[in-house]
Amino acid sequence: MELTTVWFVAIATLWTGYFVLEGFDFGVGMLFRVLGRNEPERRAAITTIGPVWDGNEVWLIMAGAATFAAFPEWYATMFSGFYLPLFAILVGLIVRGVALEYRGKRDDPVWRSRMDLMITIGSVLPALLWGVAFGNIVRGVPLDADHEYIGGLGTLLNPFALLGGLTFVAVFITHGAIFLALRTTDDLRVRANRLATRAGVVAAVLTIAFLAWAQALRGDPVSVGFAIAAVVAFAGGLVANLLRREGWAFTGTTLAIGLAVVSLFIALFPDVMPSTLPGTTLTAVDAASSAYTLKAMTIITAIFFPLVLLYQGWTYWVFRKRVVVS
Repeated sequence: MELTTVWFVAIATLWTGYFVLEGFDFGVGMLFRVLGRNEPERRAAITTIGPVWDGNEVWLIMAGAATFAAFPEWYATMFSGFYLPLFAILVGLIVRGVALEYRGKRDDPVWRSRMDLMITIGSVLPALLWGVAFGNIVRGVPLDADHEYIGGLGTLLNPFALLGGLTFVAVFITHGAIFLALRTTDDLRVRANRLATRAGVVAAVLTIAFLAWAQALRGDPVSVGFAIAAVVAFAGGLVANLLRREGWAFTGTTLAIGLAVVSLFIALFPDVMPSTLPGTTLTAVDAASSAYTLKAMTIITAIFFPLVLLYQGWTYWVFRKRVVVS
């Protein structure tokens, strides 16, 4: 396998890990005010992601850095063309991070209410805009001969991309609700379980529509197979949730998100930035760094990436117990 393909797979893996892990973070952030009827319940919901949310964002940093180093022209085209949505995502992530850290610093209901609003906005906005961004990457955007984006903000807000945004939000809400059911106790656990079922039905419909449309745009038999597997895994997660088997339910939504993202990257390859104009699509080969750079990155990643996985796995193991409302 060529190093260009290896690094395309590596970047797809990093984005998959990010959406799986950050997905339930976003879901909890969108739901904790809805499910938590009092301050102890809201604090318990936030505590479920407290030790891990910042570690989950490391996957985004690694994905961005890997894209910059391995495919600099892809990075330049994407981050310049999607500047406003990506800037809004960055602001949302900063706002959410600040609110999560400072929410408990003052024993003041007004202060907590403001921090709660920041957490909610900082969860909804990135989830929605990541869906819009990836919808546009799959669909394609207008690029000129130099692979520079020549559309406007309105170009990015097309029906397919907006469907992607709504799908991401609905799936992350379901993923987060199941995570809360897995990690909490008593009434909060029951309410999270029920909400996951209701939200899951909406998310399933949106997911089927989005993946079917994506595969119709640029799918092949392999990507279609992964998309179907994603739908089956999501359905299995919802059935497990109905049976109050939260562990299996969370496994189902985790697999569904992972398989769905993989299906999009398979459908995309060998392109990295499809164009709606003839002859201007940016491919992985065209966007790649030199062979020496890719080789050096491969060696460095082989050494340090397992360490990141070990540390993050240890963190989840240490904080694996349910959070009791108190």
